[in-house]
Amino acid sequence: MARYQTIGVIGAGAWGTALAQSAAQAGRSVTIWAYEPEVVEAINTAHENTVFLPGAPLNPSITASSDPADLSDCDAFLMVSPAQHARGILTRFAPQIAQGAPVLLCAKGFERESLALMTDVLRETVPHAVPAVLSGPSFAIDVAKGLPTAVTLACEDQGMGEALMEAVGSHTFRPYWSSDLIGAEVGGSVKNVLAIAAGIVEGRGLGKSAHAALIARGFAEMTRLGLALGAKRETLTGLCGLGDLVLTCSSPQSRNMSCGLALGQGQTLESVLGARKAVTEGVATAPAVVALAKKHAVEMPICAAVDAVLAGRISVDDAITALLNRPFGPETD
Repeated sequence: MARYQTIGVIGAGAWGTALAQSAAQAGRSVTIWAYEPEVVEAINTAHENTVFLPGAPLNPSITASSDPADLSDCDAFLMVSPAQHARGILTRFAPQIAQGAPVLLCAKGFERESLALMTDVLRETVPHAVPAVLSGPSFAIDVAKGLPTAVTLACEDQGMGEALMEAVGSHTFRPYWSSDLIGAEVGGSVKNVLAIAAGIVEGRGLGKSAHAALIARGFAEMTRLGLALGAKRETLTGLCGLGDLVLTCSSPQSRNMSCGLALGQGQTLESVLGARKAVTEGVATAPAVVALAKKHAVEMPICAAVDAVLAGRISVDDAITALLNRPFGPETD
């Protein structure tokens, strides 16, 4: 029998719903916690998350609840609520998480105020849990519909990591194990900021050559920060680093790229975010990335430009001009 049979999914956005579907398709008993009563009702009655993932039928065995106590019997958890809400939600769920239970962190971002990684937030709020990280190139709707995807599942204990892979994976949703939690977190966080930049490039009509250059130079920034924080280079060149960067920077289906696309076309950040139900993680992550870069003396000009645009300190055109006027130098910098 598989090690983890009952899975609690904390967060019923598109990604949480898709992961619940994958775990249910793998034969697990899945309970998903949702903040919104209408989401709970839709999942339990219509077997569809009509609010955050419409058009994707869910396994009827998935149950939803707005009461954390209903997840207390779960032997593994997926934390999928937005990164900036993680501390409060994990604190609320701490009594429901058993000693030694794994918490697979699926939210992408650094905590804006403390600059903490999500693994650090988990250790501070639920010290009796075991952290793991899930990150990689995957859109929620693709996972929910059973289209082929591959992701990184990082866990220091390989045996636990393999058991988690079995609990949430399938022949179409393929996790690959890594021991590098920091690398998985950095890749998943920084790519959201860079995707906003990629969207701006597209929205301003700067061409495919500029788009390719943005991805390559953005990856260099991601790698510099990751190595400074203790990540392994091979993790950043894998699914949760370069792979996720390419996907998120290449499709307006990405909330972060579509945000940048709208900014590049002249819309305001307030109008873009005001029209959305889902969180655009890169907006809150950008200042944390820039602060971490400054703290560790890492040069990240693209991320810094995105942060300045989002904060209203500089216009899109001035940010582009400033980047293009940077001194020439070696590609390794």
